[in-house]
Amino acid sequence: MSRRAATLVVASLFILLLGLATALMPVPYVALRPGPTTDTLGKLGKAPLIQITGAKTYPTEGHLNFVTVAYQGGPGNRIDLLTALRGWLDPDVSVVPEETIFPKNVSTKKVEQENTQEMTNSQESATAAAMHELHLPTTTSVLVDSVQKGLPADGRLRPGDQITAIDGTKIKDITGVTATVGAGKPGQTVKFTVKRDGKETEVPVTTVVSPEKTGKAVVGVILREKYQFPVTVKISVGDVGGPSAGLMFSLGIYDKLTPQDITGGKFIAGTGTITPEGQVGPIGGIQQKMVAARNAGATIFLTPTQNCSDAVASKPKGLRLVRVDTMDGALQALTSLRTGQGAIPACPAK
Repeated sequence: MSRRAATLVVASLFILLLGLATALMPVPYVALRPGPTTDTLGKLGKAPLIQITGAKTYPTEGHLNFVTVAYQGGPGNRIDLLTALRGWLDPDVSVVPEETIFPKNVSTKKVEQENTQEMTNSQESATAAAMHELHLPTTTSVLVDSVQKGLPADGRLRPGDQITAIDGTKIKDITGVTATVGAGKPGQTVKFTVKRDGKETEVPVTTVVSPEKTGKAVVGVILREKYQFPVTVKISVGDVGGPSAGLMFSLGIYDKLTPQDITGGKFIAGTGTITPEGQVGPIGGIQQKMVAARNAGATIFLTPTQNCSDAVASKPKGLRLVRVDTMDGALQALTSLRTGQGAIPACPAK
């Protein structure tokens, strides 16, 4: 072999090895793929996914599936450049910057803990929404979830305190607390009536200007609402996090507590956050969730209004998008689908 030919062979091998090394180089991106989809009317293992005690339940038909997004990558487990390139070429996969899923200076463990808590909160909100739709009485209490260090409530109020009144005005929800405290001027003292260790006590706290520079008076507490329902609802989903299954949980609970089968035997999937009052909110990963739903056999997909534009742009063939703003609206749409009567709101075409 001539010296020139040998040089070309060595150079070609070097370029090939360099290309392979580059392709296998970790990159700060996350690949989002269609994840598992689960029927809220079905079972997880041997037990029903939604178990209700304290009220009569009814048999159900069809499906009310919630959908998920699976991800590959993240801090400590980054995907390589080749995987990212394949994802960019796959219409069912979205490759997004790592900080979209894992914010900087927040550990993977912290993100997972937050997702787990969001799932727990969504189940409670879904139960409250179903009780609201069924006109079943629900008692709401406001608890101190945490206290912000260095602000006036630090050392005065404690996690677990139930706030029953402020300056003698009874408190029913978190909005009542923020409105009452924020109505005063910074520097004023407000009296919190709290239940602590089974006893009711008054705790005076002096307000300060909000650190967020809103100009409003605050004391520095993070609050959460706790509900007492007339029935006991247990939802088991396994290793799934996030708030986006809220709508489908609420519909599953409602379906089990009413004699009318709301699906009409159809395979329905959907997504959306839910408030205790039944408002449906947007979610992430709509493209992957629709693919997951269609692959599982769904023909109808309940879509939050704010996700409609993206959903229409990437809707799989054979999947009908039904636009929803509230749980009540979703139930009305399901009634129209089942009976063939009435308007069915759709995501507008581009």
